[in-house]
Amino acid sequence: MDPKETLHRYLRRERESLLAKLDGLSERDVRWPMTPTGTNLLGLVKHTASVEVGYFGEVFGRPSGLALPWFDEGAEINADMWATADQSRDDIIELHHQAAAHADATIDALSLDATGVVPWWAPERRHVTLHQILVHMSVETARHAGHADIIRELLDGSAGNNDQNLPDQTAEEWVAYRRRLESAAVAAAAGTHS
Repeated sequence: MDPKETLHRYLRRERESLLAKLDGLSERDVRWPMTPTGTNLLGLVKHTASVEVGYFGEVFGRPSGLALPWFDEGAEINADMWATADQSRDDIIELHHQAAAHADATIDALSLDATGVVPWWAPERRHVTLHQILVHMSVETARHAGHADIIRELLDGSAGNNDQNLPDQTAEEWVAYRRRLESAAVAAAAGTHS
């Protein structure tokens, strides 16, 4: 298989996994901060879309034309990591689709050894190839899809993806499993493991 197509397929799969975590949730739940630093599902989608625009647009001299006011000078810190009340879920999902389409066009148009410059990276690391950015964005998107997996499980107990098999267990079996893990953690901390 073509290496570029392999990398692109993984990126597309991680994008889909991230978006799927919004399915079936209320407006409140997709925005609800679930960690002390405010991590939330819709913010993860907004962030990954925003960074795709930069990495597959600005880096390779292919501006997207998408307005990202949360990156403007004077914008609130971390404004790309959450959605305001007037930014709808549909708006953020549409941004994600537009960012992906722009990124896909860049990926299709350039060879893996095409060069670009990441102005926000340290000078000694700024010069990159499409291959490097494809890997970078696949890892970045997978990382945030993993965050979304945990956030979704905390919100409503949903776990896994359609393409991933979790053991088929009842709620009681999951509680017993968690208790075994807690017991192992306590025993390890107390030095009483065998």
